[in-house]
Amino acid sequence: MKYVSTRGKASVLRFDEVLLAGLARDGGLYVPEEYPCFTKSEISNMQGLSYTELALRIILPFVEGVISEKDLRIIIEKSYKNFNHTAIAPLKQMGHNLWLMELFHGPTLAFKDYALQFLGNVFEHVLSKRNERVTIIGATSGDTGSAAIEACKDRDCMDIFILHPEGKVSEVQRRQMTTVHSSNVFNIALEGSFDDCQNMVKALFNNQPFRDEFNLSAVNSINWVRIMAQIVYYFYAALALGAPAKKVSFAIPTGNFGNIFAGYCASRMGLPIQQLVIGSNSNDIITRFFETGSMVMSEVVPTTSPSMDIQISSNFERFLFELYGHDSDEIVHLMNDFQQNGKYSVKKELWQKAKTIFDSCKCDDDKVQKIIAETFQNTGEMLDPHSAIGFFAGKTKGKYPQIPMVAFATAHAAKFSDAVKTATGKKPHLPDFLNDLLEREENYVKMPNNQEKIQAFIRDNAGKRKKT
Repeated sequence: MKYVSTRGKASVLRFDEVLLAGLARDGGLYVPEEYPCFTKSEISNMQGLSYTELALRIILPFVEGVISEKDLRIIIEKSYKNFNHTAIAPLKQMGHNLWLMELFHGPTLAFKDYALQFLGNVFEHVLSKRNERVTIIGATSGDTGSAAIEACKDRDCMDIFILHPEGKVSEVQRRQMTTVHSSNVFNIALEGSFDDCQNMVKALFNNQPFRDEFNLSAVNSINWVRIMAQIVYYFYAALALGAPAKKVSFAIPTGNFGNIFAGYCASRMGLPIQQLVIGSNSNDIITRFFETGSMVMSEVVPTTSPSMDIQISSNFERFLFELYGHDSDEIVHLMNDFQQNGKYSVKKELWQKAKTIFDSCKCDDDKVQKIIAETFQNTGEMLDPHSAIGFFAGKTKGKYPQIPMVAFATAHAAKFSDAVKTATGKKPHLPDFLNDLLEREENYVKMPNNQEKIQAFIRDNAGKRKKT
């Protein structure tokens, strides 16, 4: 399996090289040169597999020639052993042909655990074989940071630096990051928005001398491995609901377009998906694209779903690359337009094609509160604000009542307890293993949105570990 950059100028890489590279050296994102595709018969033979056995079947073609089946099985089993539900990603029926997939049973109570627990273990496997160590740089709008830290803490082969927007994540999200006291973990509260954090990470990667000096690698979904691991639960849900004999639809809350893009990848791999529905919050740049054919940046609006409070959806570049038939010159042109002018438009026929692949809708905070309240009243289920947006999107945009619609519950309600309590009158509680989280000592630094100062901080801290 080989991987190519969306911008066409970076080297074609193997899986281990893509894992360690994160962002391509030409500023693009890596995608498979070709997607593996399963036949209906092969998908039928996956019926009844456990989550880990299914993950082995789905992931193996992507790591071919780099990681053996035996080693991959060990990595996968290690990655999901600490999830607190035997099904790993359980399905719950919420209505006639309406389902909720609970993706919050990992160690940090968010869907990011499904990819990042795997990523941490595959990093360790590859780095130990290569006798190398890396400096991981990541940006978070809330959940990626804690999941990445949990996956990477205490590992000798890496340091991890996570940037979060100061004051713009929930207290539980912040404390899940800042109360981890490991010598290889560094938290930075950056002045600005998540987009500023994400742009900082890209700027650090695009500084080639600095990138090479500290052997930078990524945990954000700019790293292809994040997308790859998320493909698994699409197959898991669809198989449980009758695939491949039956089609299945999915509704996903999205900001950075990574989780929904994994669904697109699953469809490319032969999974019979009828609909992929995007739920946006008030920062609805993706929904506006599907309404107009233009991606136009606007000001970030704070919401009760802070993990989606962004205006730069990095993974959309991967979809554009597929939409434009791997025409990297067109992608470079579009991305340059966006960087210089804050907007771009796609060709009308390609916009029309995109609308046949995805549906999208906006769900503002008032609607979020209403859907949380109604769902709790009708089913007893507490949805966090992000999950409520996906649930709303599935109910609103589902076109085929005879086909199961699976909405993703992407975070535990207790991570956003204030918003959930306002809607339901009841405060959701953290699981026992986190019940003292709000009393734990925090450790993080506040820093300005200044690349030189961020680089100096990384140099001072990662450098110390390198010399010891």
